[in-house]
Amino acid sequence: MKYAIIFPGQGSQSLGMLSELADHFSIVKDTFNKASDALGFDLWKLTQEDQEGLNQTQNTQPAMLAAGYATYRVLSSETELSPICMAGHSLGEYTALVASGSLGFSDGIKLVRTRAELMQSAVPAGVGAMAAILGLEDEVLVKVCADYSGEGIVQAVNFNSNGQVVIAGNKPAVDATCEAMKAAGAKRAVILPVSVPSHCSLMDDAAEKFKIAVDALDFKMGNIDVLHNVDGAKAADTNDIKAKLVAQLHKPVLWTGTVQAMADMGAEKLIEAGPGKVLAGLTRRINKSLSANAVLDSASVAITLEEIK
Repeated sequence: MKYAIIFPGQGSQSLGMLSELADHFSIVKDTFNKASDALGFDLWKLTQEDQEGLNQTQNTQPAMLAAGYATYRVLSSETELSPICMAGHSLGEYTALVASGSLGFSDGIKLVRTRAELMQSAVPAGVGAMAAILGLEDEVLVKVCADYSGEGIVQAVNFNSNGQVVIAGNKPAVDATCEAMKAAGAKRAVILPVSVPSHCSLMDDAAEKFKIAVDALDFKMGNIDVLHNVDGAKAADTNDIKAKLVAQLHKPVLWTGTVQAMADMGAEKLIEAGPGKVLAGLTRRINKSLSANAVLDSASVAITLEEIK
């Protein structure tokens, strides 16, 4: 069976995540210990005991990278993995780069912490917003955003699946556009509980600062191709990897196109490594020829290993 490995992003975190997996595989806590050393605080304890701390962007992003990579290490410790490619949704793209050998784990943990801090400081709390728009064609949704004529900006930023797109921008603009989306035929328009309007032009200044942090790191071409969010394609070289990561901060996540690209490459199954089942749930909505497994505990590890061996 040809398969790809995908990694979830911010929003899939939960208090106590991977605790059951850690009881069966010591490599989970080993991974978190390495992350804690890089950050200077106990990341595992935070994920298990501090809901408020876990949901703070500057903690969520390194926690999700550590969780995704720990899950990948569990799988790779049990069998020789041979995915045709990897990808990750937003923050998950960094996990894919670490798992592929393109970026060192400690460097990755520090980089996403910096990314989160820059994102959080770019827009004051309450100024930005994001909303999920359900049941509207992409072309209609993009036009509704373009037709907004009030103050501030609103843009389509996460193309998650057919009929599920996230918009972001200034809060008044997002609120007004949600009403316009409903008038245009959207089934639902739901404001998301996030403090940062990710992947829109409000992150332009943060992206400029982030470029400095990205350029300071040593990237390699990994052992496995990683498809990037900004175009659903692999990078040509390490400079292209860096450029795509910087662009991702203030450009849309083209997840629908990325999953379709995996199917075009011959993937039959997508394996979501890390807490949650969001990406596995989106997969069948994007391409019904694909199956998906969410790997988040010892039972799902066993099922996945049996299917791919």
